[in-house]
Amino acid sequence: MSSRYLNAAAALLLFVIAPDVEARELRVCADPNNLPFSNRQGEGFENRIAELLAGELDATLVYTWRAQRRGFLRETLNAGRCDLVIGVPAGLESVRTTRPYYRSAYVFVTRNKEPRVASFDDPALRRKLLGVQLIGDDGWNTPPAHALTRRGIVDNVRGYTLYGDYREPNPTARIVSAVAHGEIDVALAWGPIGSYFAAREHPALNVSAVKPLDEPGLPMAWDIAMAVREDDGALLSEIDALVERLTPQIGVILTQYDVPRLPPSDSLPDARP
Repeated sequence: MSSRYLNAAAALLLFVIAPDVEARELRVCADPNNLPFSNRQGEGFENRIAELLAGELDATLVYTWRAQRRGFLRETLNAGRCDLVIGVPAGLESVRTTRPYYRSAYVFVTRNKEPRVASFDDPALRRKLLGVQLIGDDGWNTPPAHALTRRGIVDNVRGYTLYGDYREPNPTARIVSAVAHGEIDVALAWGPIGSYFAAREHPALNVSAVKPLDEPGLPMAWDIAMAVREDDGALLSEIDALVERLTPQIGVILTQYDVPRLPPSDSLPDARP
């Protein structure tokens, strides 16, 4: 047998026994108990968006789970345990962010047989029992809590930690269920949380965006993007292009989860290449 045929046979044998090319993974860090955003069962809208992105990249979706508490990004994304976080404020420091894929705002949540609250200046807020979200172990106040304090509305306000009791499923729902059960009259909650759980109460609760959306030092609306490490420009470019191209499909997912959306902000530049 000629050397040419021997070389061809050897090449064919190597092709047959060579290991498969390593499959690509999309490594995402997420909270395992944080609906409507994500959970370990894959039921959140950020889970759905991660699946969409992985499919477009022909990649296997792999999660690193960690509760979104203080140090989340430092101990996950920036520690190299994952490569992508699906929901962060656009322009967040210490990471690089894609173009925003939605913009939302804090909302008022009320029972369906009661008048909707018109704004922070609505006189009804002085008479009703209000609930506000608090962040962190030290109970840091969210912008709506500060807005009420500026108006001298403090004695009729109760705080609900944003994290809730993590031993229970859906801990962020607590402030909304408090409205449904008559413990408070009005909840001031981050839009995706307030609207998602309000729509799933029986009967459903009323939801309206807070007004004003911005006052000095108190932004009530935020652009939400995806984050990669600061040195991962290649993945940033890939994900940013997908966010732009998949806007209709992402919009359908957000609608299915009742995420209240505002027109995108013009103040933020596109993601850096």
